[in-house]
Amino acid sequence: MNVLIFGAGVIGVSSAWYLAKAGHEVTVVDRQQAAGLETSFANGGQISVSHAEPWSNPHAPWRALAMMGREDAPLLFRLCWDLALFDWSLRFLRECTPGRTRANMRDIVALALYSRSQLKALRAETAIEYDHLERGILHVYTDQKEFAAAVEAAKVMREFGCDRRTIDVDECVAIEPALTAARPLLVGGDYTAADESGDAQCFTRNLAVLCAARGVNFRYGTTVEALSVSGGRIGGAVLNTPSGRELLTADAYVIALGSYTPLLLRPLGIRLPVYPAKGYSATITLAESSIAPSVAMTDDGHKLVFSRLGQRLRVAGTAEFNGYNTELNSVRCQALMQRTNQLFPELRPAGEPEFWCGLRPSTPSNVPFIGRSVFPNLYLNTGHGTLGWTMACGSATALADIISGRQPEISLRSS
Repeated sequence: MNVLIFGAGVIGVSSAWYLAKAGHEVTVVDRQQAAGLETSFANGGQISVSHAEPWSNPHAPWRALAMMGREDAPLLFRLCWDLALFDWSLRFLRECTPGRTRANMRDIVALALYSRSQLKALRAETAIEYDHLERGILHVYTDQKEFAAAVEAAKVMREFGCDRRTIDVDECVAIEPALTAARPLLVGGDYTAADESGDAQCFTRNLAVLCAARGVNFRYGTTVEALSVSGGRIGGAVLNTPSGRELLTADAYVIALGSYTPLLLRPLGIRLPVYPAKGYSATITLAESSIAPSVAMTDDGHKLVFSRLGQRLRVAGTAEFNGYNTELNSVRCQALMQRTNQLFPELRPAGEPEFWCGLRPSTPSNVPFIGRSVFPNLYLNTGHGTLGWTMACGSATALADIISGRQPEISLRSS
């Protein structure tokens, strides 16, 4: 089958890999000049099944209200007249009940576990490199209420197969000695030994090279303007290419455009509840004398993650709901560094941090859309939120199974 994929981020490129492996003829279209240059570019860098607790949980509405008006808040809603955000927010609130939170967590854990196993198999098959570390992920807490809530969430995750183990402060410091100076701030933590970290953009770029070796055609610098419908099916895609407009046809079409997916689908009458959650990161090159973490970490209270990428430290997180705005906010950038210096006061950068922000495609439930749309030859792989890389290989494998007419190994539920 001839398959056309829109989007060359980690989701789109992973989809291309597994579809090509299944024997399909694949073309990937992206407006950038190479793979992984948008949301996959400088994200948190974690394969984190342990992050499966959805944002939409019983505590979320009160936390969001408490943070209103704070420019440096980990979760920031910009008040504006945006019908898409209003609709998304109402759906989000509906997902905050205990029952829905549990069901969403179950599905997120299942997909994330499956995806992590697929990534391991891919690494064994291809020897792909991306500064990966298999040292687990350590969550730390500096607020007793946050820690108590995390203990309960960890119990539920263990029920669903994620071995997120609650630990005391002494064990936190034993796992990551770089926390020694910040020990008085800590109240507890949890540790998931099987989780991983690495450079998602490097992974995406190197996987694209492997895809090309399998015959995948990448068309960079090309934007999809619209999809045409004929006889109840997608009949083609209107592309804006370096040489002009072009109509490209295929047997099947896969939309992996992240936050921009709803904009392409809306003219077709498909209203997808995916909204951009703007995340920030700082990439810090470390001096040799730095006392910096070597285990991937999460500071749940501040919604930040820390990932060691060779001689760099990636600090990423927070969520700002501000439409498709991609401008860096200096207050939020500095908030990342302020918290980093609190936890790691002996961090010694070898230069200024490189700040970045990207739009994470978020669904109200945190459960992504994977599979066939209302059009029989149009498929979705989007809405992965903060877990795009964590879920990428599993999502792509399941999608390749669906397009190939096979039953996926895991059950999928749309958000």
